Amino acid sequence: MSGGVVIVGAGQAGAVLAEKLRARGYAGAVTLIGAEAVPPYQRPPLTKKYLTGEMTLERLFLRPEAVYAEQDITLRLSTRVAGVDRAARRVLLEGGETLAYDQLALTTGSTPRRLPDALGGNLAGVYVARDLADADAMAPEFVAGRRVLVVGGGYIGLEAASVAAARGLKVTLIEQAPRILNRVAAPETADWFRDLHTSHGVRILEGCGLAGLEGCDGRVRAARLGNGETIEVDFVIAGIGIVPNTALAEAAGLAVENGIAVDAFGRSSDPLVWAAGDCASFPWRGRRVRLESVQNAIDQAALVAANMLGAGQEYDPVPWFWSDQYDVKLQIAGLNTGYDRVVARRGKGTSFWYFSGPRFLAVDAINDPRAYMIGKRLLEAGRSPDPAVLTDPDSDLKALLSAG
Repeated sequence: MSGGVVIVGAGQAGAVLAEKLRARGYAGAVTLIGAEAVPPYQRPPLTKKYLTGEMTLERLFLRPEAVYAEQDITLRLSTRVAGVDRAARRVLLEGGETLAYDQLALTTGSTPRRLPDALGGNLAGVYVARDLADADAMAPEFVAGRRVLVVGGGYIGLEAASVAAARGLKVTLIEQAPRILNRVAAPETADWFRDLHTSHGVRILEGCGLAGLEGCDGRVRAARLGNGETIEVDFVIAGIGIVPNTALAEAAGLAVENGIAVDAFGRSSDPLVWAAGDCASFPWRGRRVRLESVQNAIDQAALVAANMLGAGQEYDPVPWFWSDQYDVKLQIAGLNTGYDRVVARRGKGTSFWYFSGPRFLAVDAINDPRAYMIGKRLLEAGRSPDPAVLTDPDSDLKALLSAG
């Protein structure tokens, strides 16, 4: 009996992959396995509208659970996978049950880095912000006047700080690197967001790591900072990055390189096993990358679904991301790796344009959807704008699309 397609990981990528298989006319069995007890849901609102009570649990769901049954997608919730037997083409579930497959997709996502136990990361009141359980656990902590320490000055940390500050909490954010957004954005973008957070009362300490957390009765009460200071805290949020969930792939003998290594079609080192989303690294313009974004999860999963059915399409995305902080929307198009020049454009919004020599790489658009849209279209066309046009706030950015 045919096993059809088994998808391990019921996040954004897994849900999209299952739906796209059906949309493309696949009539075989589709099984979507998720470790959580709820159907696939959106993650970005978790630490924003859901955490603050503006969004209900049901509105988080990508689809009502009944839709999966209507599409003949078997949704296995609260189910963990113990291993993959590639020779027998079977997935082993915890508890001993096995599922046969014709093709297997790993959309296992990623896991947030936690503060080490040696630093007090095992104390109550220390959180990460990744899934529904994390959001539910920390929601009662967000009471005006309480003191929160955010460890990590990347986008996750800054978003957490913005939610806390907007709700009237006293926020201290520490970043061990010389500045916030050190790995992901130019100093110009970091300066802009530092000023934004400072204006909302957030205390930002850069070049300052965490020496350790101190507890009382098993709960965090204070933090010793790398600058020698000790501050009292009511709770702590760690935003120190994520790691791809590759353990299942590694145990199955699949190639792993900063994620499950797939080719341009989304296929792993086993031609019957595919991967998509946060857990997968793929070849892109001469190097191997792994993209941590909702849009990548959606686009790559859709491509894998098509290629499982023989489409033979290569994945060549223009990466894009976003971050919401206070009333500010940051939209990013492209990857800025290797930039040697940043051009600033200031007007109704603010945007920072990254170049390597004359080649345009990426744009950070802050409350400037027009700059983002133009930048993304230029990247899609493989074109580089004239920096002189960018710096002139009166210039028409749209003209760059028709320039010679």
